[in-house]
Amino acid sequence: MSLLLKTSFIPTTPTSFRHRNQNPCPRIRFQPIHAKIREIFMPALSSTMTEGKIVSWVKSEGDKLSKGEAVVVVESDKADMDVESFYDGYLAAIIVDEGASAPVGSPIALLAESEDEIALALSKKSEGVGGVSKKPEEIEDSSKSSENVKESDVGSGSESRMKKLGNDGGDVVGEGVHFASGGGKRVVASPYAKKLAKEFGVDLKTVVGSGPNGRVVAKDVEAAASAVAVGEKPPVKASGGDGGGLKVELGKTVPFTTMQGAVSKNMVESLGVPTFRVGYTITTDALDALYKKIKSKGVTMTALLAKATALALVKHPVVNSSCRDGKSFTHNSNINIAVAVAIDGGLITPVLQDADKVDIYSLSRKWKELVDKARAKQLQPQEYNTGTFTLSNLGMFGVDRFDAILPPGTGAIMAVGASQPTMVGTKDGRIGIKNQMQVNVTADHRVIYGADLASFLQTLSRIIEDPKDLTF
Repeated sequence: MSLLLKTSFIPTTPTSFRHRNQNPCPRIRFQPIHAKIREIFMPALSSTMTEGKIVSWVKSEGDKLSKGEAVVVVESDKADMDVESFYDGYLAAIIVDEGASAPVGSPIALLAESEDEIALALSKKSEGVGGVSKKPEEIEDSSKSSENVKESDVGSGSESRMKKLGNDGGDVVGEGVHFASGGGKRVVASPYAKKLAKEFGVDLKTVVGSGPNGRVVAKDVEAAASAVAVGEKPPVKASGGDGGGLKVELGKTVPFTTMQGAVSKNMVESLGVPTFRVGYTITTDALDALYKKIKSKGVTMTALLAKATALALVKHPVVNSSCRDGKSFTHNSNINIAVAVAIDGGLITPVLQDADKVDIYSLSRKWKELVDKARAKQLQPQEYNTGTFTLSNLGMFGVDRFDAILPPGTGAIMAVGASQPTMVGTKDGRIGIKNQMQVNVTADHRVIYGADLASFLQTLSRIIEDPKDLTF
C-alpha cells in the first residue's frame, strides 16, 4: 500500500522579515507569502523506522504531480514502499538523492505550486532548506562509496556475471546497487520489478515500461525474461552452507543496510530484557504423516507448526503476553504468530494473524503470500510488526537445536530444530525408532515463569503428537 507524503509550507518572505516576527503566539502568520513551496518529508513507514533510504525517485525535478501519484520509493527498516504526493504541484527540487538516507521527518524534496516557483525552490535547496546539509566528511564518504560501486561494477567479477547472463555490453548491477539508478541513466521501476530483474538477469535499461510515465512493472520484466533464449539460464544465488555464497571483497568495511541497522538495534535492545530458556523434545511421527497426507493440497510445515503453537497458546495466554515499558504487561487478545524469514540483506518476521482461528489451508496460502511479499520487500507494517509470539525454524538446514534471541516487545520466541530419527525406549521396556525434534523457548522472565513454559510445551507436545485438531 502506498503512503502519502506529508509536506509543510516554506514561507518565501525575506529572512529579516521572519526574524522580526518570531512570536510564540499561534495566531501570528508569516505574511506576505509570495509563493507556495512545500517541504516533502521522509515519512515514517513503520513504528520502528528512524530513517529511510531513497531507493528511486519515480518523478524527476520539474515533473508535474497530482495528489495520490507515486513520487518516490523509500526503503524502510523492513520494506520498500511507493510513497504518494499529498498535494498537486511540481517536484521542484530533490534534496535527498537516490541511494542516500535521511531521518524520519526531515525534508527530502520541495514541492512547488506552479512552474514559476521552481526556480525559487531550487535556490532554497542550494541554501540548505530546513537546515539539511551534508557534512564535509559525509560528502567525502558518499563520494568514496559511489566510486567503490562504480569500480566493482566494471571489475572482473562483473565480467564473469555478464558472460553467464549472455548480455553483450550490458551493465551488470552489483549487490546493493539499485537498478533504478544504474548506468547514469535513471530507470524508473517498481521494487518488485527490480527484484524480478535481479532474479532473471534482465537489464532494466533494455525494458520498455508499461506503467505510469513509462515505469517498468513486474509484467514488463517477466515479458523480457521470457524472450531470453532457451539456452540461457538466470543466475542462481548459492544458499548458505555450501561455501559458494555471494562474492565479497575481503578486508572491506561495509556499512549496514537500513534493515541490518534495524535488526542490530533490536538485538542490542533485547539484551536489556531478563530472559530464560526451556527446551523440550517432541515426537513428530504423527505430524510428519499428516504433512505427507495434506502437502499436495498446498499445506506447509510452517503453517502446521504455527497452527499447533497458536492452539497451545489459547490454553496458555500468559505465554502470549508482552511487556513493553518494564512496568506492566499485556495479555494480548489476538494470537499472531510471527515467523522469522531470512531475506537478502537481513531478517524479517511476517505475521500469521489470528492463527488459532484460521484453517490450515487458508493459513498455508497466507504464509506463501507473506513470504513472496517479504522477499520482494513489499510487506506492509501490519504484516510484520503485529506478532505476539515468534517462531524461528532452522530444521530445514539440519540444525538439531539452537537458541533464539527474544524480539523486543514480545513475550517469547521458540526455536525449532530438525525432526530426526531417534532411538527411544517405550513404556513397555522396548527400544524403537521415532522421529523427534528439539524446541527451545526463550521467554521474558518479567512476565513468564518456568512453570508457565513447561506447561505450554507439554500442551504443544500433545497437539503435535496427536494433530487431529490441526485440520479443523
